[in-house]
Amino acid sequence: FSWGRFRKITLRMFPVLNWLFSYRFREWILRDLHAGLSIGLFQIPQGLLGAWLTKLPLPNINGFLSAFCCSMTYVIFGTSHHISIGSFSILNVVVTNILQTLNFNQTLSSNGSQDNFSDPTFMKDYMEALTLTASITFLTGIIQLLLGCFCLGFVTTYVPKTLSDAYLAAAALHVIVSQFTFIFDIMLDFHKGPLDIFYNLFHFFLALPKANATSILLFLLSMAALRLNTSIIITYKHSPIAFPMELLLIVTVTIISNHIHFHAESSSAVVSMIPQRFLPPTLPDFSNLSKIILHAFSLAIVSYFLLVFVGERYASLHNYNIASNQELIAVGLCNICSSFFKSRVVSCAISGTVIQDKTGGRTQLAAAIGASMMLVIALKLGHFFRMIPNGILAAIVVFNVLPFLEKFLDIPILWRRDKYHFVIWLATFAAVLCFGLDVGLAIAMGFTFFIITIRSHRMKMVVLGQIPNMNIYRSLSIYRAAREIEGIKIFQCCSSISFANMNNFKTYLLHKMDMKAVPLDESEMRALISLSLSDVAEERKDLKCSCVCERPPPPPRIPYTEKLVKRHHADSDSSSSSVNLVHWSQYGDKLSSRTLLVGAAEAQCASPGFNMGLTTEKNEDEGRRACLSAGSAIDNSSVQLDKEEQPMHLPCPVHTVILDFSMVQFVDLIGSELLRQIIHMFHNIGIAVLIAACHSSVIADFEKNDFFDSCVTKERFFLTLHDAVLAALGKHRKPDEQEPTAEEFAEEPLAEQQKVEYLA
Repeated sequence: FSWGRFRKITLRMFPVLNWLFSYRFREWILRDLHAGLSIGLFQIPQGLLGAWLTKLPLPNINGFLSAFCCSMTYVIFGTSHHISIGSFSILNVVVTNILQTLNFNQTLSSNGSQDNFSDPTFMKDYMEALTLTASITFLTGIIQLLLGCFCLGFVTTYVPKTLSDAYLAAAALHVIVSQFTFIFDIMLDFHKGPLDIFYNLFHFFLALPKANATSILLFLLSMAALRLNTSIIITYKHSPIAFPMELLLIVTVTIISNHIHFHAESSSAVVSMIPQRFLPPTLPDFSNLSKIILHAFSLAIVSYFLLVFVGERYASLHNYNIASNQELIAVGLCNICSSFFKSRVVSCAISGTVIQDKTGGRTQLAAAIGASMMLVIALKLGHFFRMIPNGILAAIVVFNVLPFLEKFLDIPILWRRDKYHFVIWLATFAAVLCFGLDVGLAIAMGFTFFIITIRSHRMKMVVLGQIPNMNIYRSLSIYRAAREIEGIKIFQCCSSISFANMNNFKTYLLHKMDMKAVPLDESEMRALISLSLSDVAEERKDLKCSCVCERPPPPPRIPYTEKLVKRHHADSDSSSSSVNLVHWSQYGDKLSSRTLLVGAAEAQCASPGFNMGLTTEKNEDEGRRACLSAGSAIDNSSVQLDKEEQPMHLPCPVHTVILDFSMVQFVDLIGSELLRQIIHMFHNIGIAVLIAACHSSVIADFEKNDFFDSCVTKERFFLTLHDAVLAALGKHRKPDEQEPTAEEFAEEPLAEQQKVEYLA
């Protein structure tokens, strides 16, 4: 225990202390007051308007107390400076659909009329529906709180910004469609299920003849005023602040609507019939737990991701960070508080968040001021706001979610920059738009993880060449100055090697070496197995019966199961042999020669490569046993070659393959096994495989995976690529060549290096 640690834990649990102790009163107080006043006045009619979508209206005092407590809870425990907590229209519709699924009677009919609250049967159903709603909200909060306590908020770390942008764009379209009810004054039953947004658009289109022209006109005028507001800029302390047009619209329309009757629907028709008495908190009803737990989990995930996506968007705009686990805890506590007032699941109120940002809010003090003003004004003057036409409030909501659709303009840029993220964006947007915020999020996350896995395991390799007279190696296909070293092939592996890309690694390597792998036949496999056994083997009998009390030894490890052959090209002479094998001959116990038998049209030879790469004499005998010495494997093969084919010796064969592992982060068990087999197969045809610039963690993985044996030793590993090249050249230097001096590989001046780097 230490006071420093106690202070750190306290600040982490109560993020409000971070900005409260560093609050710049003179610079920020007017901004937060301005933003708080705008948010507070907007939340009053917005809360009253929610009765139309929920079809299960709460008493005003319960709704406003719930909004106040949720806002203050997030002010204390939340880490975002701009999030406005409140109800989200799509989540309200989801909860309504859950109630309908569980056969609870809806309170409002499709035309907006209301049943008699004085009917005891109706009131019983009404209270049961509210209790179930509170149970769903409470269970949602508990799930979020548990996820946060177990630090599962890290999942958002693996979500790319492309997914969050597409998700918010699709959610914005869902919000806009949900506002059509208020724009056209048409009350419809929202379709639930896949493609619900298109069904709702179709039904709205059919009902357009019944639309209220006054409501549409008020909506268009409000949109024009809000659009004009973007041209008005107020500068305070050298920072721009948006003119409070939403505040001006609400105040002006509230005054006018209380003196002049608009022929448009308002929330008064519903709110005036709700019993205006406080409903005390009750214990959650978990009698339907098995039916609601999956719905609660879905709401918990959607509510959290929506909050984090919007929070990260504004955190990046204002250069600060949010804590994903703390956000889970904060929204979980908010939903638990909401359940005490029989309210619904809360999340980020997108419109309120946008208003808080553009009106200059700098901290959550703006949200606290807005929540306090909302509660005081709503309880004392709330009846004045009931007369505001719904079309004006819909215009404010629609206008403030439009910025989330601006990412449509970046789609061509995204296509040019990164096609993977372009595919993720389209898939996420289509999934959320067609299947909703919950199922669409699951599909988008699964698809994104699939794309990320494919991309991270996609094998990318390049062939390197040396910049003349320098120890710099660059891609032959990009740098014109790079030259391939005689007798050496250098491959740079630009990704980790795993089970997902190991076949691509092998295919690329053999293709560039103009070879292919063919399986060993039965006799060759027997020879390999016999070499893998002990030197002094007991004589086998046809039938042996014995009692074995100890654990039998593991079966011998086969170093490889394929052999390398030259590719047969289609344009070669038809008289050539179609099978060009690497042939070994053996006299006694020592390897005498290695010859590549090829057809008449493509004759080559394999020069005698160094034994086991760079091994010592002490390991030579062991290496020959593990690396399929001459006739023991191939001489017993049943393949017969034409007598006319004779070995031909050409001057420039490839004697060394160097693998640059400087960009390899890990090699898994399957990948290390494949790499070991490749080294054995190349060794069998006289080509040494060296590995350069391999990280120590990768070597540790090799050791754990039992990668090394008597043939594949650590002597094949070199600290740098240039060291591996020097070792290969020194081992295969011609007799008439002098040993290269250090001056030949000295580094050029920096200016010369930069010049060569950009020759391409």
